[in-house]
Amino acid sequence: MLLGTVLVLLLLGGGPASAHAALRGADPADGSVVRTAPDAITLTFTESVGLLDDSFRVFDPDNRRVDTGEAGHADGRADTARIKLPAKLGTGTFTVAWRVVSADSHPIAGAFTFSVGTPSATPPALPGTSVENPATGGLFNIGRYLAYLAAALLVGTAAFIAVCRPPDVRPLRRLLLAGWWALAGSTVFLLLLRGPYEAGTGPAQALDPSGLTRTLGTRPGLALVARLALLAAAAALLLWQRKALGEGKRPSRAALLAGATLATGLALTWAGAEHASAGIQVPVAMTSTVLHLLAMAVWLGGLASLLTLFYRASVPSRVVGRFSQLAGLSVTVLVVTGVYQSWRGLGSVAALTDTTYGRVLLAKLVAVTLLLLAGARSRRTVTRERTARNVTVEVTSVGTERETRVPEPVGGRTEGAADGLADGRVDGRVAGTVDAPAGGPPLPGKAGPPAGAALTPAEDAQRRALRRSVLAEVVVSVVVLVFTTVLTGTLPGRAAAEAATAEQSAGLPVASVTNIPFTIGSDSPGDRGVSGKVQVTLDPGRVGDNGLQAVVYGPDGGFVSIPELRISFSLPDQDIGPLDAKVTDRGGYWAADTVNLPLPGTWEMKVTVRVSETDQVSESKPVEIVR
Repeated sequence: MLLGTVLVLLLLGGGPASAHAALRGADPADGSVVRTAPDAITLTFTESVGLLDDSFRVFDPDNRRVDTGEAGHADGRADTARIKLPAKLGTGTFTVAWRVVSADSHPIAGAFTFSVGTPSATPPALPGTSVENPATGGLFNIGRYLAYLAAALLVGTAAFIAVCRPPDVRPLRRLLLAGWWALAGSTVFLLLLRGPYEAGTGPAQALDPSGLTRTLGTRPGLALVARLALLAAAAALLLWQRKALGEGKRPSRAALLAGATLATGLALTWAGAEHASAGIQVPVAMTSTVLHLLAMAVWLGGLASLLTLFYRASVPSRVVGRFSQLAGLSVTVLVVTGVYQSWRGLGSVAALTDTTYGRVLLAKLVAVTLLLLAGARSRRTVTRERTARNVTVEVTSVGTERETRVPEPVGGRTEGAADGLADGRVDGRVAGTVDAPAGGPPLPGKAGPPAGAALTPAEDAQRRALRRSVLAEVVVSVVVLVFTTVLTGTLPGRAAAEAATAEQSAGLPVASVTNIPFTIGSDSPGDRGVSGKVQVTLDPGRVGDNGLQAVVYGPDGGFVSIPELRISFSLPDQDIGPLDAKVTDRGGYWAADTVNLPLPGTWEMKVTVRVSETDQVSESKPVEIVR
């Protein structure tokens, strides 16, 4: 049960099969030699793709840009991209750089060559095919993270008010407004950045009117606009209920129904534009994603609401108990929907360790495990609290009653509790009365200790422990959302396998993966030293710019953290290098966004592993780089 929960708490991070499109074939094919110049270049993908204004860049043998027509789909098929070529193309080797947007809203790019007549004596270098601008990509990820967090605050706080029914909702008004403003701001931010994110340009292009116009005609752009429209309706709803919230009253039934409808609509703006909208079983996947996102928001937003009340107002134990039940239901929904989404995203158990998606998912497993442990601790504290201070009224057959103590708000004595005493009420009860059987009037009797009365040391310790536990849940949930953002932009394991198959069938090189074992000896008798391996992935493993990722494993196959890792490349035949890859620690793995290898051939990759101030070792392995 726990494994299922952890693996599936993707918070929209569990993508479906074939979520990212992969190039299935090219006409002319990569590296081919044709007798006469083709009329057009056609690419075929595994999924439908969106086209950009600059989806194709074609360069002649002298590295000059070739004038081409406007990109379009071949024969109306959404899984293709075509560009017309001029009649007098000439002879020699031509290079083609392409860029499209997957159905799940993520851009993909690549490059290849073909020759007309005879290949050029010195083929031009392939242009850079970086998928995204680092600055734009980083800002876009921040915007997505803020949007998830804001949705949790807005939807979760509203659900907490509706279901848990705290006696005073005024402290939660600011939380509702903060969630609304943060979601509105992040949505506008993402809408402006969508154009440069897809085009791979810098953040300065965010205000380009032409890019914004193109974004408004795409499915992700329309989803963001729909989100803004729903937020406008949510603002109207909050204004309608402003007086009730200001007086500490519960929303009306009509307001609750409208709020539930708006929350579902907001969740659909994610499901309809990202992973769930592509691949197999789209209707089921979108339904699962909507439920998954809403359950996440109810749980995490409810935690934030509960923590706010702990420090701003009194919290009756019944409110904490209701949230405990609500959180349990949310976890159940997350398990059911998450198992399905994990099946779509991973595809196999091996993908957990063999793909970047799986490794990030494993890291998230640790964070969610901590979150569940903190939640279990909070639940135990609530159970002890309710057992110690619960009020019951027993009515005998002759109408006599016996009363125990009146429960005190979990937050202790606050201004809200003092206000309750001033109007003659104690935690919702009229002073001097006790609860009657269901449906009957209050029964006279002795009031228990008033809300806000002094706590015993044991009671005070319990409530402090509950506050700390909920605070820990909130902190860990922020970490979970960070992993969520990473997962939403990572190629799922199943899609990676399908992309590799498609590239192999298209005659395209796949990413190069090299394992380099190392052993650092020790002079101490009986000490075998430090051993393990470094797994280095070069994507796409060909001439030009490559992305590099390196993971260090220990002898038991687990991740190992080291203080320094250096990787360099040399091409002895051409007397080139060593070229420093300049890898940096990305928190669990090492990476470099761009490693330029200008020529094809057998390169020597040298890896230096340092485990202490004095202990390090260098190992080398050949790596084949193709054109």
